[in-house]
Amino acid sequence: MKTRLPLLLLSLALVAALAACGGGGNSGNVPANAIAQVGSTPITKADFTSLMAVACARYKSQGQQCPKVGTPTYSSLRDSAVTFLVQQQELAQQAQKLGVAVKQSDLDKQVEQIKKTYYQGSQQKLDAALKKDGISLSQLEKFELLPNLLGQKLQAKVTSNVNVSTAAAQKYYNQNKTSYTTPKTREVRHILVNNKALAQQIEQDVKNGQDFAKLAKKYSKDTGSAAQGGKLCVAHGGTAGACQQTVPPFDKAAFSLKTNEVGLVHSQFGWHVVQPIGAIKPAHTQSFAQAKSQIQATLASQQKQTAWQAWLASMAKDFNGKVSYQTGYQPATTTTPTVPATTTG
Repeated sequence: MKTRLPLLLLSLALVAALAACGGGGNSGNVPANAIAQVGSTPITKADFTSLMAVACARYKSQGQQCPKVGTPTYSSLRDSAVTFLVQQQELAQQAQKLGVAVKQSDLDKQVEQIKKTYYQGSQQKLDAALKKDGISLSQLEKFELLPNLLGQKLQAKVTSNVNVSTAAAQKYYNQNKTSYTTPKTREVRHILVNNKALAQQIEQDVKNGQDFAKLAKKYSKDTGSAAQGGKLCVAHGGTAGACQQTVPPFDKAAFSLKTNEVGLVHSQFGWHVVQPIGAIKPAHTQSFAQAKSQIQATLASQQKQTAWQAWLASMAKDFNGKVSYQTGYQPATTTTPTVPATTTG
């Protein structure tokens, strides 16, 4: 049974990677019960304390002590927590402008997915995992699920106009045609041993009608193929799905021997008893029509990522000078923001 929550967001490494946009301001503008203010919206000390408690719980769940106040590790963790909260407020404000929102039903659905994926649908097992990690369901939703879902929805909104034309896909196909060429392949089986005398003996045993698969399982040093009766798929000059490129001597024998003919090959790995068991499947190039949807999906993904990063950079400029920090809470550095990837399914 899985006893740890599949969370990465609140590990120190990932929290430290998050960055807020906007610069520091006069602490006099920040209410006494807040650690920072984004525009006119304060970020409360209560939220900061809650997030730090979660981060501390993550340390303890991994057998480490929570950083002590005044240490460099604590300062780094504090800066990361402040940065994270500021960034999420910035994203929330931008989301409101774009009409993007995460509903409680969205969070409930995500929790159900976590239960189904990791805990066999059991609420009791999820509760036990939360307890073991020292966090509450509300903290899980607020500091993990909500940011991830908001980031997903914002990215979908920002990149919704990305469209890859047939002409763009055709150009990519023409420039990368070799990527859509599958080399010739052949199904063979082999037995790998250390010395020629044993290989010759096995070769003769096969020619005398002994079971190749049994001989492979008994003698072959290639345990992976031996478990399959010595079978493997060979690709000439590259890879093709499960078919792999092999060393030149083996490749030459695999494609020159007749089907079911047995031969000996010496390579850097030892001596091979080789027997092709199927006809050679010729090389072929996937047509543009066949590759079109895959190409469009690949290019769309690239363009969406570019558009998303540009939007984040633009957001950073929008909030420049609009973030104020309470005395003692301004992070040491601020950079262009990134949004955490989904870590809970």
